[in-house]
Amino acid sequence: MKNVLVTGSEGFIGSHLTERLLDDGCHVRAFVLYNSFNSWGWLESFPKSKLDAIEVFAGDIRDPNGVREAMKGMDEVFHLAALIAIPFSYHSPDAYVDTNIKGTLNVLQAARQLGTKRVLVTSTSEVYGTARYVPIDENHPFQGQSPYSATKIGADRLAESFYRSFDLPVTIVRPFNTYGPRQSARAVIPTIITQLLTGKEEIRLGALSPTRDFSYCKDTAAGFLAIAREDACIGEEINIAAQQEISIGELAQELIDQINPGARIVCEEERMRPGKSEVERLLGSNEKIKRLTSWEPSYTLKQGLAETIEFLRGNLDRYKPDIYNL
Repeated sequence: MKNVLVTGSEGFIGSHLTERLLDDGCHVRAFVLYNSFNSWGWLESFPKSKLDAIEVFAGDIRDPNGVREAMKGMDEVFHLAALIAIPFSYHSPDAYVDTNIKGTLNVLQAARQLGTKRVLVTSTSEVYGTARYVPIDENHPFQGQSPYSATKIGADRLAESFYRSFDLPVTIVRPFNTYGPRQSARAVIPTIITQLLTGKEEIRLGALSPTRDFSYCKDTAAGFLAIAREDACIGEEINIAAQQEISIGELAQELIDQINPGARIVCEEERMRPGKSEVERLLGSNEKIKRLTSWEPSYTLKQGLAETIEFLRGNLDRYKPDIYNL
C-alpha cells in the first residue's frame, strides 16, 4: 500500500489515474489547484466512498513550498498538473512557462530534497511536432510548434537532467491523444460530441486533415501504473499510444454517423492553428511500453467513443457547446 501524490488530480487524466490508484489499494494524496470555491474538479464526481478515501491537498504547482509540503511522506509522485490548451498558449505563454516548466522544477527539486522513490513526469505527444517518420518512437526529434509544446519540451529536459545529474528516479511518461469521460470541451472529441448532442446541424471545427493517435483514458491510466511498477522504466521516456491514426475529419464523420447523421461539418477560421504551428500527423509507437511493461490497450476507438458519448449525454449541463472553448 503505497503513499502516492497525484498533481493535477482534479483534471481529466488525473482524476482517472487517481481512481485507478485507489482501486489498486494506494493511499492517494490529491494535489488540487487552490481556489476560493474549494472546488476539487472531477474528484467531486466520485462516489462518496472513494472521495472519503482521498487526502485532498489544495495548493499551486507554481509554489515550491506548497509542492514540497504536499510531497512529504509520499513514496511516488505522478506529476500531471499543467496548462494544456494549445490555443490559449498563443496569447498567454508566460503562464505556461510558470506552470509547466517551473511547476515541474518544483516537483523535481522537492523529490530530490525528500528522497522520493519514484517520480513520473507527464509529457505529451505534442513535443514531437509533425511526424518526420511513423510510428513516432521515443528517439523522434522534438519540435516546439506551439508555446505549450515548447514548455513541455523544457519540462521533459529538466526531468532528464535531474535523472542524469542527481540520479533522481524519474520517468517521462508521454501519452498521445487521450480522450474519454471528463475531458474538457477544449479537446476535439468532446467538442464534436457536445455539439451533436444539442442537435446542431452544423458542427464547427478547425482543420480536418491532421491525424491523431487516440488512447482511451482508462488505457492511459493503466499505462501510468504499468510504468510505475517497473524499475526498468526509470530514466526512460515512454510513449503511451494505441499506434493507430485517424484524421479529424474521419473522426468527426464517425461521430456524426453515430449521433446525428444529418449534421455537416463547417470549418471556422478562429479554430485553426497558425499554419506552421499545426501538427499535421501524430502516430505513436507503443513498442517500448510493451517491451518494458505488461501494458496493452484494452479499448478500441469505437468502444471508447461509445462510453464517451454516454458520459457527455448525461453531463451536457457541464459543457457550453455554443462557445468556442480555448
